[in-house]
Amino acid sequence: MGKVLALIEPGKLEFIDYEEKALKAEEVRVKTLYSGISAGTELTSYRGFNPHLNKSWNSDLRIFEEKEDEADSYPIKNGGYEEVGEVIEVGPEVAGVKIGDTVYGTWGHRTTAVLNEDFAVEHRLPETADPIYGIFSHIGSIALNAILDADIHVGETAAVFGQGVPGQIVSQLAKLNGARVIALDLNPKRLETAKKMGADIVLNPAEIEAAKEIKKLTGGRGADVSIEISGSLKALHQAIKSTAYSGRTIASGFFAGSSQGLNLGEEFHHNRIQLICSQISGVRPELSYRWDRLRLNQTIMKLQQSKKIDLKGLITNIEDFKDAEKLFEKLDQESKDVLQTVLKFD
Repeated sequence: MGKVLALIEPGKLEFIDYEEKALKAEEVRVKTLYSGISAGTELTSYRGFNPHLNKSWNSDLRIFEEKEDEADSYPIKNGGYEEVGEVIEVGPEVAGVKIGDTVYGTWGHRTTAVLNEDFAVEHRLPETADPIYGIFSHIGSIALNAILDADIHVGETAAVFGQGVPGQIVSQLAKLNGARVIALDLNPKRLETAKKMGADIVLNPAEIEAAKEIKKLTGGRGADVSIEISGSLKALHQAIKSTAYSGRTIASGFFAGSSQGLNLGEEFHHNRIQLICSQISGVRPELSYRWDRLRLNQTIMKLQQSKKIDLKGLITNIEDFKDAEKLFEKLDQESKDVLQTVLKFD
């Protein structure tokens, strides 16, 4: 019998038992070791304002439609997309994976998961890797996808708005890509972390006028590319405002709620800003013949393993799976000292 952490209603979590199904010939079973909590997208469901709660995604038309009955929004049993586990059982035809291998993926806050052998082979960590690295495969891919969309060139200035977990990774990747990185956040602790992780300049928009300061730091030009990855529309407006004439602003944060604070009639219009949405379900069309989700996942894992970026250093809180509610409450209260939170399984 397995257990899954389900969101019964906004702010209310509950453990639900599920039956362990028998494996098919080409499947493997993994025991979850760690599961990361997303402080962005996942927390919008916990707080009750994720668009998927009152609307349905029509995958054929690629539009949101009003739900006929919002009562079917809960419980949510598939929350969580930062998991890593150990193979504990293999099907009779499985040859590429062995018991004891460590596999990362997205299967939710649950004690076990059944995966196809091909998936397990492609998402296997090296034996020398710390298993906890695996929780960053998806959130790291979101950050890397934003970097691909940003199309940063050596010597350019990149302004990264938001220094939560994905923003910290974006800042590291932008630096690795040859940019001078300006990291922005309202939280001084997060700015300290960004500076420690390699950001060239850190700015707190509560203390200075961000766009004017970025213009001064770039000889009046502005950032060659600005990346918004906090999910704040006010931050997106500041990112647009900070971007050089005809430059690129990447909207990579998850925006929920109404559009207050975004004024498109100002710098966006007058500076011919390219506003580009970066979303993990796809890569830039011109890169799609070389890049896909799997390559994003594998690249992030290789960069961490080679110590070109530091992901483990972003973990601030680890709690036992049974204490998940405590960790969600801590995130919901927006503790200043919290970055990546992790559930540890027995």
